[in-house]
Amino acid sequence: MVEAIAEDLDLKVQLFRDLDRICKPGAILATTTSSLPITQLADATTRPESVIGMHFFNPAPVMKLVEVVTTALTGDDVDETTRTLCSSVGKVAVSCSDRSGFIVNALLFPYLNDACTLAESGIDLTLIDDAIKAEAGFPMGPFQLLDVVGNDVSLAIQRELFAEFKEPGFAPAASLEKVVADGHLGRKTKKGFQDYS
Repeated sequence: MVEAIAEDLDLKVQLFRDLDRICKPGAILATTTSSLPITQLADATTRPESVIGMHFFNPAPVMKLVEVVTTALTGDDVDETTRTLCSSVGKVAVSCSDRSGFIVNALLFPYLNDACTLAESGIDLTLIDDAIKAEAGFPMGPFQLLDVVGNDVSLAIQRELFAEFKEPGFAPAASLEKVVADGHLGRKTKKGFQDYS
């Protein structure tokens, strides 16, 4: 079973309690979270050895990578089965342990947050996006990527990183907080850091 509800730990914990009750013994319970602790979801069940993370990247139909996230209690067979499933649907599975941001988001979101802080100093968003694409070879600039991921999701991930690591530079940028407070969540609302209407 692969769960893909909102990035809300309380909702996911409740769902995993329900899934634990209704899924047959031996079923693997996977979450698609991009930043929430898999261990807390496993603790909500009577089968923590069967709980695993499958972090698909956005947009999932296009992006190949899936971070397969194990806890200290995840069974080796569950990890192997999950990685085999990823391969069978054309994805590249990378195993990692349960820590905030896993691998990619632990590196990516501080960069995106720094881009927001840089723009707050007066540098044009489009210039930042163009510079990163031209010089770093990234397919999208940071603000284009934030708007694709969803600024609300991005803010939730940044808050999770800050809560776990307490690094002052991980505190969400004021401009990221503002676009979310204004309801400008990115492409899904037709407005984010850029206007898509």
